[in-house]
Amino acid sequence: MARILAIDYGKKRTGLAVTDELQIIASGLTTVPTKDLLTFLNDYCKNEQVETIVVGEPKRLHDEASDIEVDISRFLKKLDKVLPGIKVVRMDERFTSKMAFQSLIDSGLSKKKRQNKALLDEVSATIILQSYMDSRP
Repeated sequence: MARILAIDYGKKRTGLAVTDELQIIASGLTTVPTKDLLTFLNDYCKNEQVETIVVGEPKRLHDEASDIEVDISRFLKKLDKVLPGIKVVRMDERFTSKMAFQSLIDSGLSKKKRQNKALLDEVSATIILQSYMDSRP
């Protein structure tokens, strides 16, 4: 089986998470500067077999698209050109940042470590990925 990769897209940084080859466990992968994201994904997919990329879909409470959706749409067009054979799925990411922050608190991280926004983005991507995995039949 191939891996599933999840993206928590941000203007500055993007959090990434990935499954194991059996698609059982979702784990944080890394956080990359968004300007380097396509290059990172292209290199990663050359070395690892990825069948699906799950991209967080930021929405407001009343199902309105978030402001960053314009940037994500542009990114998805570029992604399709760079990695045309990989299925892309969108997943609602409402509240993932709050859930990620709470999980960092619950894990016992110090206040200083919880302020690491890169770690927060990576945990958010992991939550998006786990939500996707849980939603599959």
